[in-house]
Amino acid sequence: MKIIKDFARYAVGALFIFSGIIKVNDPVGTQIKLTEYFEVFASDITPFFEWFVPVALFLSVFLSVLEVVLGVALIIGYRMKITAWILLAMIVFFTFLTFYSAYFNKVTDCGCFGDAIKLTPWESFYKDIILLVLTGFIFWQKNNYTPIFKDRFKGYFGEIKVIGVTVFMTAIAIYAINHLPFIDFRTYKVGNYLPALMQDSEPLKYIYTMEKDGETFEFETYPSEGGYTYVDARLINPEAAAKITDLNVWEGDNDYTEELLTGNKLIIIVHQVEKASAKKMDRIRNLTFQNPNFETRILTSSGYETFEVFRHKYQLGAPYYFADATVLKTMVRSNPGILLLSDGKILAKWHYNDTPLTDDVVEILNRK
Repeated sequence: MKIIKDFARYAVGALFIFSGIIKVNDPVGTQIKLTEYFEVFASDITPFFEWFVPVALFLSVFLSVLEVVLGVALIIGYRMKITAWILLAMIVFFTFLTFYSAYFNKVTDCGCFGDAIKLTPWESFYKDIILLVLTGFIFWQKNNYTPIFKDRFKGYFGEIKVIGVTVFMTAIAIYAINHLPFIDFRTYKVGNYLPALMQDSEPLKYIYTMEKDGETFEFETYPSEGGYTYVDARLINPEAAAKITDLNVWEGDNDYTEELLTGNKLIIIVHQVEKASAKKMDRIRNLTFQNPNFETRILTSSGYETFEVFRHKYQLGAPYYFADATVLKTMVRSNPGILLLSDGKILAKWHYNDTPLTDDVVEILNRK
């Protein structure tokens, strides 16, 4: 029994800490995922969930920090009765979310581990079922766990640890919100070469499932012989598939994606102009002036008329194109945000609070 108790304690605790730290690193990403859930629930269950959308960022920080704190509390055995109750409530809630996502195919990525580890909806649900069993065991045995280091700091070691972790993780989350994530797990991280990520690394291979005369057959190439009925196609080398499939940049009927990935481009990203910060707009405006070292382009997901008002208000003179809102939010966790590309390679990215000067941009280009 002791082995099972310790395994459940440390396994669940470590997983909660890992999951929470990944989310604390990128609170805006978790906010986007929570908003997606709230919008789905508002549409499918009750409009009440729309009330949570404006506070999604606060909930992102709160839940992410809480995950880390619960993991630490569980491992050190801090106030196990309260810890066990909160753990059980959270894992029941998460299990419901992942089941709903998987069964109704509503949210295809639960965001359990941010962008670090991608799980399918059913993988997320099965993971939560295992966690639910382990957490249920912890809840059952909650009175039999003893705190570690209980004789240190005159019995206040647990309080010091929990308060310290809470303050530290909250500070990291606030910093990440006002700058950028410390570690970028997305396909648009600095150093990535976008044109390569937009192509398959090798030909994709499929197993085709077909039916004929009541029998099922599998083929590595699509059968040219007649009489077969198509059933399914399964990709057997998904690792070779393009990592970026939705980067499209347009204006009117013209596609400017290739133009964006050619030469030195400073990209100013403004998605949802209604929510864009104006704090550093003077410095951003300076980046739109003509420069011999790079060309500035603006990407937005807002409509033409809306962005025209915004552009004239802040006197942004650079050419602008349109792109999908989700893609722009994936590129940079800032609104507005800034990317520096050289022939499609990401050399740098900035939060609007860290908007560079023109000389900073030129210096980076000279070092490439």
